[in-house]
Amino acid sequence: MNDKLKGTIWMCISALGMALMGATVKFIGSDISTFEKLFFRNLIGVVMLLFTMRGQNINIWGSSNKSRLFMVYRCTMGLTGAVLYFYCINKLYLADSALLNKLSPFFVTIFATLFLKEKLERHQIPILVIVLFGALLVIKPKFSFEMLPALAGFLSAVFAGGAYTLVRYLRTMEEPSTLVLWFSAFSMIGMIPPMLIQGFVIPNGIQLFYLILTGIFATVGQIGLAYAYKYALASEVSIYQYLSIIFSAIIGFIFWKEIPDFLSIIGGLIIIGAAVFNYRLSKK
Repeated sequence: MNDKLKGTIWMCISALGMALMGATVKFIGSDISTFEKLFFRNLIGVVMLLFTMRGQNINIWGSSNKSRLFMVYRCTMGLTGAVLYFYCINKLYLADSALLNKLSPFFVTIFATLFLKEKLERHQIPILVIVLFGALLVIKPKFSFEMLPALAGFLSAVFAGGAYTLVRYLRTMEEPSTLVLWFSAFSMIGMIPPMLIQGFVIPNGIQLFYLILTGIFATVGQIGLAYAYKYALASEVSIYQYLSIIFSAIIGFIFWKEIPDFLSIIGGLIIIGAAVFNYRLSKK
């Protein structure tokens, strides 16, 4: 099996994991705060990662001061994006929230050009403009508090794009498991103060079950993403992230009878179409 195929498989696994994570977050409901959901998500992730990394010759503390510093940057951006995304999930249709969050590959393109000095192809500039137009159709700006969840979803993609750009920068310095472990541990600790300030709610049995599933699916998604970028170029595999939108739309319809409105569907088709077009041109 060549590296490109490995990267593709891992990205598909990541997309499914993220879609299932979004569903379990929605199942938990609003009785438990976003901060508490993220705490449990990352607590489960830390336990899973430490168990699976046991006995392997992996340096969990980081290979150098430089890489540790950039891992802190990655964790900060990733945690900010995750908080915004979890808030968005609770307020919007699952497919809409997944769609806005999956704008992140386009921000990876922008940030990689600005900070990693990767070349921005001429065709990518109009594609980025088209994608932003598609995002506006999903967000539907009203300049009122009603659009805050959609704006949060959009900003979650911005911060996720920054985090994934740093993952690409760190891919030759650290093992994927180390990157995910740092993110999970950082996020778990970072959520303790706001979780206690807002008020810790003892979950009932079914809520605890979904919280555990959230952690499992999120960790699978993060590991899949890290390994996908390890084995293949982003231009080769990032398109498969958009499978999570399809997975989320199917899950949302089955469990909540969610059908996105006309503008969201058009915006989604524009974004996915632009992603496919960019992918095909990048391959050429």
